[in-house]
This record gives sequence, C-alpha cells and structure tokens, in this order.
Amino acid sequence: MHQIWVEINGTNRFHSRSFTPYIAMFKIPFETKIVWRNVILFAALHLGAAIGFYQLLFVAKWPTVFWSFFLHVVGAIGVTAGAHRLWSHRAYKANLPYRILLMIMDTTAFQNDIIEWARDHRCHHKWTDTHADPHNTNRGFFFSHMGWLLVKKHPQLKEQGKKLDLSDLFADDVLVFQRKYYHILVILFCFLLPTAIPVRFWGESPLVAFYTAALFRYCFLLHSTWFINSVAHIVKMCPIQLCRFGYKPYDSRITPVESVWTSVTAVGEGGHNFHHTFPQDYRASEYSLKLNWTCIFIDAFAAIGWVYDRKSVSEEYIKRQCAKHGEPDKRHKWSSYL
Repeated sequence: MHQIWVEINGTNRFHSRSFTPYIAMFKIPFETKIVWRNVILFAALHLGAAIGFYQLLFVAKWPTVFWSFFLHVVGAIGVTAGAHRLWSHRAYKANLPYRILLMIMDTTAFQNDIIEWARDHRCHHKWTDTHADPHNTNRGFFFSHMGWLLVKKHPQLKEQGKKLDLSDLFADDVLVFQRKYYHILVILFCFLLPTAIPVRFWGESPLVAFYTAALFRYCFLLHSTWFINSVAHIVKMCPIQLCRFGYKPYDSRITPVESVWTSVTAVGEGGHNFHHTFPQDYRASEYSLKLNWTCIFIDAFAAIGWVYDRKSVSEEYIKRQCAKHGEPDKRHKWSSYL
C-alpha cells in the first residue's frame, strides 16, 4: 500500500503573477488506488496501436495513411480550438454552426466530454502542480503524462473541482447534447466512421482501417495531448532542435515551458509558458503562423464571421511581463528553431 500525505497548502496560479494562499494548512492521509479497468483498456489500446503503427508503415494504402493524418489534425484542433481555447478559457466567442463543428471534431479525439475536459483544465490552471491539479507534475513524469488517468482522483482535486463555476458550460446546449449522447457519438466519430470510410471509398481492409485510422490515430493523438501535461511542464534541454524545450521567457517562476515538439504534435500548443502566463489569449502562443494550426483555424473562421471577440494581450504588456518576471533574452529563442 502506497501512502501519500496531502499538503493542502498551495497557491492560486490561474494568473501566474498572483501567488496567494487558497486553503488553510492541514494534512489528510491519501492512498493511491489504481483503476484496473483503465489500466487494462489502455494496455489493450496501446497493443492495438502498435499493430496499427506497423500496418501504417508496411500494409496500409496511401489514402489510409493520409486519412489517418487528417483525422489526427481534425481531432487535435477539436481539442485545442474547442475544449481548450473556446470552452475552457473563453478566449473567443463563436456562433452555433462553429460550436457544433468543433464539438464533432472534439468527439473524434475521445478525451472525455468537453464539460469534463474543461473542468479538469480549469483545475489545472487554478491550482497548477498541486494535488488539486489533475496531472500534478510533482507526482512524476509518468503520472503527469498518463498515470493520472490510471488512478483514482486525489481527494483535494475532487473537493476543489466542486467549487468551480461551470454554469457557462452547462448553459451551452451543444455541450449538454454531447455529454448526454457521448458514448454513442464517440463510437460513431472516433471508431466507426474512421474505419468505414477507407473501406467504402478506396477498398482498404476493414482490419487495417480499424487498426490504423482508428486505434493508432487515436492513441497517437492522446499522447500528443498528454505531452503538453508532461513535457511542457519540465525544464530540460534536448540536443535535437525539434524536441527542444525548457525556456521560460514570460514567467520564470512557474513550471510550464516553451516546447517546439509539442507545437508540432498538438497543432500549436507548445507555447506553454506563454499560455500559463496569459491564459486568456486565444493564440496560446506569440507565434501564430509558426506551427500554430489552431490559431490559423480560428482566424480563418473569424474571417467568415463564425468566430468573434478574440482576446489577445498587447505587445507592450508582453514586454513588461517578460522584463518583470520572465527571461526576455529567450523570448524569441525557441521560435528561431522553426
């Protein structure tokens, strides 16, 4: 039995410049409990994804390979533009057709319904790297990457999560619909359609289509998202430029860092030090046109009137923040590798 003593004495970091105590100090015993159902399901998924990866390289038809990549981008943007920037942070506003489109795109990613995703993400920002953070990096790399999904939630996370105001999410009929019919929608958009379309339109084998366009694509997208929670919260330098991470240009006091690698795999989410410093900015990065496909997607729909009221911080405000709490000399450093 693994015992963890819970220190309920964190700081409010929703705005990284405000470090005020949010709870009185006390200790409660906590036992880490493994959710074996999740362990088995994720093990099976990774086994299927390994088969799918082999088939993607050596068996699948070229249209299936491109289809899998396309679905990865669709699901990733559904999460980043939808669950993350629109619904978690309210960084911009959008009309009904756009919200329906993003809800469907997010469903292909199968990362829990948007209301649950946004609730966890708001906890992550409000209590970063404390026990009220779903993927607290102080519990280790594996835990912050995917281990948090394999164990029971920390009692402090449950307690603090109940205090969040989610009324804006439940007021959106699109999210309520997704939550009500989530399992049916996931089966359809994450597994059935990704498998059926290659079979129907270019004669792909059903098994190859399922293992590549469904299982491998889904598993790869999960890890692309999880790397934001793990890699982008760790200070370390990699000799490979594409995988380089570790800079804190905007606020050196917090754990999130800038990561080129995660900008590639998660379609623009790698400016993580920027994002935690300015969570209200819809761009989530200074470099909108450098691997930030999500920002390009949002801007494209703004051009046709589906998106409006995009929030962003001014250049002058960014400069002041960097000079006060960041590392100004590293502000443009990671961008130079692109």
